[in-house]
Formats: sequence, structure tokens, C-alpha cells
Amino acid sequence: MKVPSFITPNTLTVTRILLIPFGVYMLFYDGGTNTRFQLISYAIFFTLGMTDIVDGKWARQANRVTALGTFLDPIADKALIGAAMISLSILGRFPWWITVFILTREIGITVFRVLAIKDGVIPASKGGKIKTLMQNFGVGFFILPLPTWLDWFKYGFISIAIILTITTAYDYIRAWQRSRH
Repeated sequence: MKVPSFITPNTLTVTRILLIPFGVYMLFYDGGTNTRFQLISYAIFFTLGMTDIVDGKWARQANRVTALGTFLDPIADKALIGAAMISLSILGRFPWWITVFILTREIGITVFRVLAIKDGVIPASKGGKIKTLMQNFGVGFFILPLPTWLDWFKYGFISIAIILTITTAYDYIRAWQRSRH
């Protein structure tokens, strides 16, 4: 299938950012307790999360990596996960401490990478990409109206995401330190 020329990896990234409010709206619809709208919200967030994989892979394979895409992609990732976690925390369905912890790390490492760019770009690591995927899945399970007997599952998934959040932050700092010597 030939993709129209006006659709680019950056188009997907911008579209991902623009569609986040629809996922949030569906999550809050009808007081946040309507199973149908929770499922719609999950479908939106899941699709947007998978689009992150598609746009990056497409950009690399088609040799369409741009400075704009390199800048916007991590912003879209943080906006997606941040919007979902903050919304779920407001609804009382996700612990605030996890939201604050993950967002503090995400913003902190993003600022760190921007400030460290004078020493050379610190590219996204494979661990960072896995961390983002695990965060998306972990938070996604909190969007789904799962029965309480599956709480172990969603807390287990988000625990793995928290561990990866910590270890990848450490990896970025170590990579920067090695690049300076």
C-alpha cells in the first residue's frame, strides 16, 4: 500500500499529540466509571502508543529522520503517558506517587538530555524504548476496567516499569559521563 506523500512519520507524531485529549475525554466520560468509554479510552491510548513504534521505525527505514521528529517524538511519549497517569490519578485509579515519580524522572532526564547536548547527543537507548513500552502497557492496564483479582497483574507490570524508569535514568547519566571522558 502506497502512503500519500503528505503523510510522514512526523505527521503521525503530531497526530498522536493531537489525539491525546480524546483519550482523556473518553476516560473521564460519564464520571470515569462507564466501562464502554474506559475501553474506548484504552483503545485510543493503545493505538497512540503503537503509533510511536510505527513512526520511529518508518522514519528510520525510509531515511526520513528529521530534527523535528527527533524533538517531537519524546514529547509525544511524555504527553501520552503523563495525560493517562494524571487522569487516572485524578479519578483515584492510579497512585499519585507513581505519577509524580515517573513524570519527575521523565522531565528531569529530558532536561538533562537537552542540557547535555553540548557534549554530544545522548540518543534514546533500547532500554529507554522498552521502558516507554512498559510504562504504556502498565498504565494501560489501569485504564482497562479489570476485575480486582487482577490487581496483582497491573501492579506487577507498573512495578517493572518503575524499575526500568530508574535504571534507564542511571544509564543515561552514565552514558553522558562516558562521553565526556
